[in-house]
Amino acid sequence: MKVLLTTTSYQDTPGPHHDLLESNGWEIVRERGPLPEERMLELAGDFDAFLCGDDAITQAVIEKSLPQLKCISKYGIGLDKIDVEFATSQSLPVLFTPGVNHTTVAEHTFGLLIGITKHIVTTAAAARNGEWKRLTGHEIMGKTIGIVGLGRIGKEVAVRANAFGMKVIAYDIYWDDAFASEHAVARCDSMDDVLTNADVVSLHCFLSDETRGMINKDKIAEMRDGVIVLNCARGELVVTEDMAAALNSGKVGGYGADVLDIEPPPADHPLLGAPNTVITSHIGSRTHESVIRQATMATKNLVQFLNGEAPIAQANKF
Repeated sequence: MKVLLTTTSYQDTPGPHHDLLESNGWEIVRERGPLPEERMLELAGDFDAFLCGDDAITQAVIEKSLPQLKCISKYGIGLDKIDVEFATSQSLPVLFTPGVNHTTVAEHTFGLLIGITKHIVTTAAAARNGEWKRLTGHEIMGKTIGIVGLGRIGKEVAVRANAFGMKVIAYDIYWDDAFASEHAVARCDSMDDVLTNADVVSLHCFLSDETRGMINKDKIAEMRDGVIVLNCARGELVVTEDMAAALNSGKVGGYGADVLDIEPPPADHPLLGAPNTVITSHIGSRTHESVIRQATMATKNLVQFLNGEAPIAQANKF
């Protein structure tokens, strides 16, 4: 068996996943992803399996990879970079790792929020440069946080928001009444209800044709003046130019994001220079604890499938 391993978190973090992968005696080819379609096409056709991150696994890549490619094992839960529909049509299993990173992403979400409201990044950078800059921030206690997408991560954000004394409202097409009742989460009838009634909007939904660009100038206009927007999901959920304009005008009071529409971004990316932003380099799930959980599950998925056993989690059925 020959396996293409591209996820850098997996490769850079020590843990038992390395021993598990090596124990099978397969040939492992390592690349530093996420890889664009061009590079994936160069590599395609020579591997029995992909152990991948956010690489562009398009229809063309899959077509060139078949018939040798037996499965795709995704490190993580976001499948928007994989053409799952075409993989399914070709009876190609797409394995993934749900339920492994919700804690660390929720923690990162609040790190971004506190960083913005308390001006931590700005004042810490000033102090490092010898400037004692004293800015006045805001408390989050008593504020309303609106969660778009009350899945595993959104739920963890809600739990932490309660601990900070925030009011929690949320929208999700699959509503968990029991959780909402237990954690005092008020149900909104639509995303628009979240946007118009929240001081902080936190995005925790998957990227799809329906959600791409859903935070745009029209939706931003509906939001409260000075709203803070948090994005630890996918950069493409937000229209970059519209968010940058809203930050520059003051309509949006802050933008905390662990993701961008282009990663890594060019030096002139509009959001890197926008005011009141905290941008991190897609590290929301990159903790030692979470990486080991994700990598171990992704590897077990791969090992079990290639050994003729059922994987732990498969995203597509056929």
